[in-house]
Amino acid sequence: MAEFRLPKNSRIGKGKTYQAEAGAANVRRFQVYRYDPEGEENPRMDTYEVALDNCGPMVLDALLHIKDDMDSTLTLRRSCREGICGSCAMNIDGTNTLACTKAIADVAGDVRITPLPHMEVVKDLVPDLNHFYAQYESIEPWLKADSPASASGERLQSPEDRDKLDGLYECILCACCSTSCPSYWWNGDRYLGPAILLQAYRWIVDSRDEATGERLDALEDPFKLYRCHTIMNCTKTCPKGLNPAKAISEIKKLIVERKA
Repeated sequence: MAEFRLPKNSRIGKGKTYQAEAGAANVRRFQVYRYDPEGEENPRMDTYEVALDNCGPMVLDALLHIKDDMDSTLTLRRSCREGICGSCAMNIDGTNTLACTKAIADVAGDVRITPLPHMEVVKDLVPDLNHFYAQYESIEPWLKADSPASASGERLQSPEDRDKLDGLYECILCACCSTSCPSYWWNGDRYLGPAILLQAYRWIVDSRDEATGERLDALEDPFKLYRCHTIMNCTKTCPKGLNPAKAISEIKKLIVERKA
């Protein structure tokens, strides 16, 4: 049997251990990925012993406690703390999710934290999302309509048409779904991925938008859309409970129906 190993400079090593204060109770161990691409050291996993009585109940609370009180060099993104902005998306206990909504109590044993998989790392837990956002821009995520709006300046829609946007507009572009998708790992340069395709469907299905044909033309591509193999990782991992796989299948259906 053939054995393959990662290049030496990409192997993750054992890092430092930061112990809790003597006599601390209710201690949990957090194993956190550390890497600075501008340095010469390999990635490593540092271990932090956190007294949970000194921080809140969520993984993000523990990470902020680590950064504020144990190791100020730790780098991560965070903002709203309410599962709204998507900034603190990372892989926790093997699942892509939001650190601010992931309870420490939901993880058994040591809490292992790494950045979103299969993306370039800026530093530590911060992935490079430039390509992801460029793909989002490419679908032109804004209302496109040539007909004049009503006298009030608003473009109205029926309650039934508004209901079609439920399960779509809630996407916070955290990239948890796209970075859990093997097709996106393999073809991320050309495949748009579940997050961006869900966003594209949000505008395709909006009754106020008048560029449906143009949007479908732009997506009818062997790589942009059809690299999806319905693996369903995207739907399983979405921290907002959305269904990107369904949105992708609906786009495919619309493309087929307009040719019938």
